[in-house]
Amino acid sequence: MKHSANHSTTQRTRRGRGGPARRIGRSLALVLPVVMVLSGTLAVTRVNWSGNPSDSVLTASDVSAAHQSSRQAAKAPQDVLRDRLLAELQEKDPGVALTHLQAAVNGRPSLAVHCSSIARALGRAAVRMYGPSRAQSYARPVCDTAFASGVLAARG
Repeated sequence: MKHSANHSTTQRTRRGRGGPARRIGRSLALVLPVVMVLSGTLAVTRVNWSGNPSDSVLTASDVSAAHQSSRQAAKAPQDVLRDRLLAELQEKDPGVALTHLQAAVNGRPSLAVHCSSIARALGRAAVRMYGPSRAQSYARPVCDTAFASGVLAARG
């Protein structure tokens, strides 16, 4: 009889709720698929799809920088130049901005079409900063007389 009593307790532990190994197995069965899905998703975001070795890992700051650079890339070159020259006019003086406008047009002839409008914008900004008489003193023959016409337009 003693033999049958041991047999029934052995059967009960095998069929019953079991010990720590069974609990670990059940936990792994629930957690492991989630971990595998998440690690697979993260692995895909780390794949270098661009072919450029410097872009192998994408972080949140990279996403933000990419968003900002795409907005700047959406700006036309003449708009970027105008914004840069207007900032330079505020930091230095209109003469420096006009010199850099001429250098930019000489270096990139495709900007010549926009030279007059940029020079007029510089003229209007110079009037706002320096007043009409002082702004006129910075006039140069850059893009014909567009700077002077910008000064005149802002004056009246």
